[in-house]
Amino acid sequence: MKIESSPSRMIGLWFVVLLLAGCAAPGTRGVRDGTPGVNVADAALDGGMPDTALNVTRSILLTNPRDVGALERQGAALAQLNQPDAAIEAWHRALAVNPAATGALLGLGRLELSRGSAAAAERSFAKLLASKPADPAALIDLGVAMDMQGRHDEAQAIYATLLRADPNDRGASVNLALSLSLSGQAGRSVEMLRGPGSQPDAPPRVRQDLAVALALSGNPREAEKLLLTDLSPSDAAAALAGYQALDVRMK
Repeated sequence: MKIESSPSRMIGLWFVVLLLAGCAAPGTRGVRDGTPGVNVADAALDGGMPDTALNVTRSILLTNPRDVGALERQGAALAQLNQPDAAIEAWHRALAVNPAATGALLGLGRLELSRGSAAAAERSFAKLLASKPADPAALIDLGVAMDMQGRHDEAQAIYATLLRADPNDRGASVNLALSLSLSGQAGRSVEMLRGPGSQPDAPPRVRQDLAVALALSGNPREAEKLLLTDLSPSDAAAALAGYQALDVRMK
């Protein structure tokens, strides 16, 4: 995947990685359909075995090249294998058969997000939501696209809606907190993330979420101390520099 390497672009992509943390791989959420072969591909994708999923989908498509479910999983497998152009081709083939294919639209949108193309990603998620207005995966990813475009109030409204439906939705909760940080409300973000991020058994990603909020609230030393729990000194310093650069962009 070719990505521009200007500082502002890389800072933006750094934050996209954080916003997307914990979400499923492109095309793997909300598309289960019970087809035996496709379910094998799902299990392989969930187990971090995209090569196996790719082989399964190729076998299915030899018999039925218009199998939308197989094309969606093939795109997801190719995306996991860092073959984005091939993934996009598979998803477009799925959409040619079914323009509302959930997995294909999710996959395309998330690839567009990873490339920094938030407006294009928003269009993909909007197409999905036109037929499935309550789809949680599309909603949270739409929030990410809006955050990337500086539309934090709109993004936060989406995350809040998801949390009203499911107060335990960690993805929505974390994204809301990080969105608050981006919109200059890092203090509120720290309040939301300090509890789970301070637990001794907290996953590394949860601590990194809290570190972002701490850095943006003017507590870089505490953020760095937290990062050193999981990262080498050089990696922690690089991460902290990225977070502080985000703070510069917000002002």
